[in-house]
Amino acid sequence: QEQLVESGGGLVQTGGSLRLSCAASGRTFSIYAMGWFRQAPGKEREFVAAISWSGSSTYYADSVKGRFTISRDNAKNTMYLQMNSLKSEDTGVYYCAAGPGAMAPGLYGNNWRDYDYWGQGTQVTVSS
Repeated sequence: QEQLVESGGGLVQTGGSLRLSCAASGRTFSIYAMGWFRQAPGKEREFVAAISWSGSSTYYADSVKGRFTISRDNAKNTMYLQMNSLKSEDTGVYYCAAGPGAMAPGLYGNNWRDYDYWGQGTQVTVSS
């Protein structure tokens, strides 16, 4: 059974860092593009970052560029999101997602509709 499980969320002060992990099981996720999305209370789901199956291509939302780094370890079927210089507006539930076509040619992995598998989410709260 396909499953994505996020971990690493928590409460952190403004300017702090967190590293999120997304462990995949049940399928060969190593050949899937993967991404991170987030949703704040009362707001729509928002793209954060995406990474190709090989890790050679990455794409970031402008709001996190230069602060967040997405990576993956296919040997461990795990994706990561290193978040530095956190701001209060980074607060939300962070979801990982996987999909074979999310970063097909011409796509940047920033459309949640292109993903087939989703985790349950992990809460990130940044306090000032």
